[in-house]
Amino acid sequence: MSEIARYLRVPGVAMEGIEDFEAATELCRERGWGDGLPIVPPTAQRVEKMLAYCDRPWDEPIASIPPRNGAATPLRLAANAVMAGCRPEYFPLLMLATEAMCEGPFNLYGIQATTHPVAPLVIVNGPIVRELDINAGHNAFGPGRQSNATMGRAIRLSLLNIGGAIPTVGDMATMGQPGKYSFLVAENEAANPWEPLHVERGFAADTSTVTIVGAESPHNINDHESITAEGILRMTCGTAAITGSNNAYYAGEPLIAFGPEHAAAVAAGGYSKADVKRYLFEHATLPLGSFSDENIERRFRIKWPERYAKAGPEARVPITQRAEDIMVVVLGGAGKHSMYIPTFGETRSVTRALKLADGSLARTVQAFRRG
Repeated sequence: MSEIARYLRVPGVAMEGIEDFEAATELCRERGWGDGLPIVPPTAQRVEKMLAYCDRPWDEPIASIPPRNGAATPLRLAANAVMAGCRPEYFPLLMLATEAMCEGPFNLYGIQATTHPVAPLVIVNGPIVRELDINAGHNAFGPGRQSNATMGRAIRLSLLNIGGAIPTVGDMATMGQPGKYSFLVAENEAANPWEPLHVERGFAADTSTVTIVGAESPHNINDHESITAEGILRMTCGTAAITGSNNAYYAGEPLIAFGPEHAAAVAAGGYSKADVKRYLFEHATLPLGSFSDENIERRFRIKWPERYAKAGPEARVPITQRAEDIMVVVLGGAGKHSMYIPTFGETRSVTRALKLADGSLARTVQAFRRG
């Protein structure tokens, strides 16, 4: 028996000896190892091909995934990546995303166990987008691209199988959301009139990064009529100013994903990304009286007493606590649509760069391949 075959005998990691897709899927269903969709049998041969792109010991954890605090070893991550249908060259990005979402500020435990419909959204930037053919354009949040679909699914399978976020056991989401199957996109940097997200956060343009966001489902911003920056921003504010979002209560980071046409029009109106954030902070507000009496008393007056303890119903409530906390990216293809994506609130996004074992920044995924 090979070294990797011995590893794969660990329960919950893989199913050595099962080649049949139907049998493997049925075994996953019986043992609660899957997401409800058919899986690719994670045999030793398939997992070993995935691990050819791993630059570290296969059995040493790179992170601990809550709520079970399961050890996310490269081997276990590779098995889940195979199950999801990933190509081996996707694996370095999956390891990076796993490390990022397990950092403390992201609050993965809360995101995994909450009743809230939240899921880790992965936003990819840099040359890796082109190398792995990750969709940043038309239908970026939808089906049709293997990289987006299977990498996002691999992350979810790891959250289930390693982290133990099994519905009604470790994951208590009241309703859940489709992003809990797969939730990975790339920023459309070519259509971005401003600096892309990773450059805004201090990374070089030619560095590949992932940003993890604790996100709800996208809410459409449909505006085919506005031709001015102010018109588009006003419509964006109207979509973002809602009472049911956690961002008004916590120090969250709501995300605006402008479509390229909206972004171009806003930038042509003289607005920088910082200007956009200030506009949204100042205008995407609600009167305190829009919230129920119970929410006013239990959330606003208790959590923000210096601001709302004696405030009347006309006091304005912004969608976040600071303008800088509003995230702005550019996504999608032609069409005058944008997206507002509220977050869990009690979470901070994390951006990490793809690096080599020696700590140097990696510009290509090939740098990870063994031999």
